[in-house]
Amino acid sequence: MSSKHAIELVGVEKDYFLGKIRVRALRGVDLRVRSGDFISIVGPSGSGKTTLLNIIGLLDRPTKGKVYLYGLDASKLSEKSRAKLRLKYIGFVFQMFHLIPWLTALENVELPLILAEVPKKLRIKRALECLKAVGLGHRVNHRPGELSGGEQQRVAIARAIANNPKIVLADEPTGNLDSKTGLEIVGLLRKLNEELNTTVIIVTHNMEVARLTNRIYHLRDGVIVKEEIAS
Repeated sequence: MSSKHAIELVGVEKDYFLGKIRVRALRGVDLRVRSGDFISIVGPSGSGKTTLLNIIGLLDRPTKGKVYLYGLDASKLSEKSRAKLRLKYIGFVFQMFHLIPWLTALENVELPLILAEVPKKLRIKRALECLKAVGLGHRVNHRPGELSGGEQQRVAIARAIANNPKIVLADEPTGNLDSKTGLEIVGLLRKLNEELNTTVIIVTHNMEVARLTNRIYHLRDGVIVKEEIAS
């Protein structure tokens, strides 16, 4: 895949139905994210941020509109093909960490590598590299319950980058952390962006976090209402 844009959304709409009531989560979103950019999408609760991120990450399909990943029209792909693209090109970081509690940090980071059918010896080596990259080389055998919130989120980031994705999508990655730890996590995402040229998209309601990215897109009532250069 080759394109100066990692992600391009054209006229994206998303409707949900609660019984017979139609809820318009997205109302025509146009968005272009350059490869290697570091952006944030901000907006109040219910503005459509997570829905938008799920569509960007190929976890959901738009009701209307097009989604391009490095120039490829993902709207036309089967679910199997979309899953393969997610595994290869996209890493996810969530507010709730979503770590498997009975697995060690190392084993949690190995999970996407197992899905990618990486041989055991290589995947352990890669998982160790990722944990060292996020500053947790000394905590590889600890389970989530033995780690602080910030450490758990670092494990989640290590897992997100295990398959060397071109894009990392972070949904409220600082939401369950104190301010200091949250800023450290954003700093870590910035480091990955700068050192690996990873495209990073952060969804947040926290303007302090958003202003640490290069560009801010303000979402309200399912529409991008403002684009702002942050840094």
